[in-house]
Amino acid sequence: MKDIVSDVPAIPIVSHEKPDGTRWTLKEKLWLGLSPAEYRAQFFRNPVNWLLIGIFAVGIPIILQRYIFGLASVTHASNDYPWGLFLGFGLFGMVPLSASGFMLGTTVEIFGRKDFHPIERLALLNGLLGYFFAVIYLEVDLGMPWRLPYPMFVSLGPAAVLFLVAWHVATYLSVQIAELVPAFCEWYGWLKGKRFIRSIILGLTIAGIILSTLHQGALGALFTYAPGKVHPLWYSDAFQWIHFFCSSIFAGLSMLIVSSSICKYFMRWRCDDTFLGSVDRLTLGLAKGCSYAMITYLVIKIVAVAHDNEYAYLLTGWGQYYLLELGIGVVLPMFLFAYGVKHARVGLVRFAAVISVLGIIWNRINTAMITFNWNLYQEIPHWKEVWITITIYALYFITYRFILYRLPILYEWQGEK
Repeated sequence: MKDIVSDVPAIPIVSHEKPDGTRWTLKEKLWLGLSPAEYRAQFFRNPVNWLLIGIFAVGIPIILQRYIFGLASVTHASNDYPWGLFLGFGLFGMVPLSASGFMLGTTVEIFGRKDFHPIERLALLNGLLGYFFAVIYLEVDLGMPWRLPYPMFVSLGPAAVLFLVAWHVATYLSVQIAELVPAFCEWYGWLKGKRFIRSIILGLTIAGIILSTLHQGALGALFTYAPGKVHPLWYSDAFQWIHFFCSSIFAGLSMLIVSSSICKYFMRWRCDDTFLGSVDRLTLGLAKGCSYAMITYLVIKIVAVAHDNEYAYLLTGWGQYYLLELGIGVVLPMFLFAYGVKHARVGLVRFAAVISVLGIIWNRINTAMITFNWNLYQEIPHWKEVWITITIYALYFITYRFILYRLPILYEWQGEK
């Protein structure tokens, strides 16, 4: 696509008007200013698209198999290990990685840090799509998507954590959609809609803070349903909710560093000068927040071990594995973030962010799968379960890229504001 952009001065589309004074039609905007033949040609020239085609060619039939023949046909799920990759990665992993939305919204709209505005919409998009596809993973695991409203409206359980999580995620998704409506309104040309959302943005931001804070902790509180199953080092009745909430802070910021870096290097043609000129500086600011959140999380983890008197477990094999997770997933990136910020080493910060993202996924899979029923046999995911997980994430990637190519997320829309 970047080669086409360099040859055709009319694209990328950044306003309603073409260079000749006429207006872009909605169809032309969707096709990125290309003809169907040009769009098809550039699609098949991209090797990433061929990889995605291969993933979907195998993954879609397996997903159909899951819905036709049931969950047992594609997973090893059982009463002993009810939470596989669909929840261990898709729900418990993607939700903390999507926490950047409420944090950047708070930073820009509440605390007035307008210098973070160039990456605010990217953070909101991370949050929206992360939560949406977490729900998709949940539905693939549960089946019967038409019964999604039941725990919220029919079989009410207001004292249950799942009831709270369902309502929190649903309402927070609505808030995040509303927060990204201005980007769509600019692209579509509906300025009244944008101005209305901007008039209530403070209320939306406050609602996002409340809802996101509640359900990040509520995901951890889900594990209190099985107090004797998760290994004691990964489970603390008094601290489980704050472990999940605190870790989501550096997870969301780290994911934002990773996504903004990918956009800078692989989608440069769609970024404006404001984004490209500020992303390195803002990356260092995000890294500073990550390092603070990580040291807080590390202290809380140590306090939890002391509070529950679990020192003896640290001398076992599981204890060594626990220390390995903390060492690689928390301590290492924490020091890399701190060093990178102090010496303005942006590349080092980005490397630390990748480690941090992988570390939080590792922690969630450990908590939901590997250390779940740790004193029984170890569950190994079915290869079809792994492929479905990859397939849904590939769909997430395509949706993410589709939006970034079109809506003013990485650039400012030119024209009437």
